Amino acid sequence: MYYETSVRVAASADQVWAVLRDVERWPEWTPTVSRVDRVESAPEYVPGADGPAGELTKGDVVSIKQPRMPTLSWTVLDWSPAGFFSWSASSGGVTTVAEHRIDRTDDLGVTVTLSVRQSGPLAPVVGLLTGRQTRRYVDTEAEGLKRRCER
Repeated sequence: MYYETSVRVAASADQVWAVLRDVERWPEWTPTVSRVDRVESAPEYVPGADGPAGELTKGDVVSIKQPRMPTLSWTVLDWSPAGFFSWSASSGGVTTVAEHRIDRTDDLGVTVTLSVRQSGPLAPVVGLLTGRQTRRYVDTEAEGLKRRCER
């Protein structure tokens, strides 16, 4: 299963990135995330080296609880302070990779693209059972981010 959505946000890339990268505060602006906790930081993590203290970096692990879903540990696969990160979680024969990208469009805003890709031996079954919910969650997160950044 693969799903992608984009939303135009009338805010600067820096404003949107500040909200998006602060994953521990996601429960404040999206009902699809109940709790976020950093589980561990990458061994080479130096607070403030690539951005604000506490900012995620490649290799970090974050625990996320979502309504009607099991708590999953997400490992940051790629991180760019220019406005992109991806992370993955594995559970029950399915690996999920989620990407978060900010593209500057003009002085009046940005386009944010969120995507989810599931693979593995049970991905087709899980996609049938939870695909609709996953798509709804991704859309809800995009709209919540837009509201948070434009207020």
